[in-house]
Amino acid sequence: MEILYHEWISLLVRWLHIITGIAWIGSSFFFVFLDLSLRKRPHVPEGVSGESWLVHGGGFYHVNKWMVAPETMPEDLHWFKWESYYTWMSGFALLAVVYYMGANSFLIDRNVLALEPWQAIGLSMICLASGWVIYDLLCRSPIGSHIGWLAVSVFVLVVGASYVFGELFAARAAFLHVGAMIGTMMTGNVFFIIIPNQKKVVAALKAGDQPDPALGLQAKQRSTHNNYLTLPVLLMMISNHYPMTFGAAHNWVVVAGILIVGGVVRDYFNSKNAGLTGGRLRWQWPVAALVTLLLMVFTAPRVISHEGAEVSDARVMEIVATHCQGCHSARPTDEDFTEAPAGAAFDTLEDVKARADKIYTQVVVSDVMPLGNKTAMTEAERAELAAWLKAQR
Repeated sequence: MEILYHEWISLLVRWLHIITGIAWIGSSFFFVFLDLSLRKRPHVPEGVSGESWLVHGGGFYHVNKWMVAPETMPEDLHWFKWESYYTWMSGFALLAVVYYMGANSFLIDRNVLALEPWQAIGLSMICLASGWVIYDLLCRSPIGSHIGWLAVSVFVLVVGASYVFGELFAARAAFLHVGAMIGTMMTGNVFFIIIPNQKKVVAALKAGDQPDPALGLQAKQRSTHNNYLTLPVLLMMISNHYPMTFGAAHNWVVVAGILIVGGVVRDYFNSKNAGLTGGRLRWQWPVAALVTLLLMVFTAPRVISHEGAEVSDARVMEIVATHCQGCHSARPTDEDFTEAPAGAAFDTLEDVKARADKIYTQVVVSDVMPLGNKTAMTEAERAELAAWLKAQR
């Protein structure tokens, strides 16, 4: 009996990442909704900026928000931080298990840049840390006091980083690193800004001092950023299943589109929760739909000329044996796989025919397979395979 330790570790870490991510995103969405649903009414206590009434689970909740802090601290104060911390830690662990341990297959594409695994892993860590540092400096700079300019600057930072990642890593890894960098920025906001500022407010109250209102404003700024970045980072993290995104030429353009669509959709819900009406709620969905349509056109499959080509079954199996069976076989020879990925083994012609559409998408429409093109598959071989696969449809 052979236990698939690596696969089980990957599965359990991925499960933990999903669980903690749901907890973090859920609490983030709830508190942003709560903040936007607050209404200032005459009877609220002094220092309270607004109140909100909610109904859930058969009961009613009455919530007040103090802009700085109440005069006295309650005995039980619930902090929301571990959801963020565990999401980042499990995400980094998953990055290590999949992309660092399988660097030759998933992280490195020697057609992009010939790196050794230790070099690619080091660059990955530097990129994630640098993303946070640059973002934090932008927020603390004079630009940080202007909402519009800061939003544009963060947009340029993320899109620029996606371009750089595409020049360093395999396309799939480059896209994943965009999501990982955004996630690092978001957790950095919680760990370095939001929670420390809240602790300073609590400490000031316990000492009998007046807390600095700027601490709360800074924390709210970073929390708002996290809210608007949530939808894009979610899509980036699942993009590895959709090669038309990361496999597109100039995939940094796709990143830009995802940021716009995610931010616009999030703005709709934030505006609605704030009680805004009319034209303030009419532009988001048309804009999101238009940008999505443009992305669909931009990522349309590339055309590989294969007209008139006659490719035999034997030639197809020769190409598959050279470029695919190292991983996709009942007995993989690639060091990074102990079983065929997704259970797709191409040991026989019938196996290949059964998955013709998938192969066409992964190898012809997008050149993301073979992984990192480790076997140096040529355009001529892709054209031959395209002609044969087209005939199977």
